[in-house]
Amino acid sequence: MAYRILVVEDDKEILEGVCIYLRNQGYEVLRAADGVEGLEQLEREEVHLAVVDVMMPRMDGIAMTMKLREKHDFPVIFLSAKSEEIDKVAGLNIGGDDYVAKPFAPMELLARVNSQLRRYARYLSVISSQENRPGRFAVGGLELDEETVEVWVDESPVRLTPMEFKILHLLIRHPGRVFSADEIYERIWNERAVSTETIMVHIRNIREKIEINPKNPKYLKVVWGVGYKIEKQ
Repeated sequence: MAYRILVVEDDKEILEGVCIYLRNQGYEVLRAADGVEGLEQLEREEVHLAVVDVMMPRMDGIAMTMKLREKHDFPVIFLSAKSEEIDKVAGLNIGGDDYVAKPFAPMELLARVNSQLRRYARYLSVISSQENRPGRFAVGGLELDEETVEVWVDESPVRLTPMEFKILHLLIRHPGRVFSADEIYERIWNERAVSTETIMVHIRNIREKIEINPKNPKYLKVVWGVGYKIEKQ
């Protein structure tokens, strides 16, 4: 399969260099000088990965990624001259998948591209097989197989206790739906909920295992005063 990569960068020299590196690796490459042009390319072409500069005129990389995430789930790798941790966190929280600080070595960027495309290919494979394998569920990089009782995050296996697995299984089967603590308790324990403190403990433990930053979770979200859900990606 010939992957098509969109490179969005306002620095002409960096744009040209990245495009050359990617073409030499056999990728098809589209280019754009800012976020507006990048979104226009997405309207015309199928894209499998985007390399996006953070600071650009008209529309920056953060705004572009927030917009493209409304329709697309392919990986986004950010480029930025800023290397502060807050920039990385901001980029990843709004839908980015990786972050490369300028100046960067060409081989480092290519390695990140190859890695993200391998993950995306596996994600597409899981999605396409779900009709034939109803016991397999995937939301972003989070995957669960009810037949083998296995969980992965970004291809890395995660070990859950039986109760943690049952709770995650319930939530991931209905991405976007909010379950109250009472409902989770009654569905998992098959008895009327008296105290739901144990649910809070299990949710906290699951977050510690599946989230990069449990205090700012990507997958397992709390809807204050209502309950818990697996966020749609």
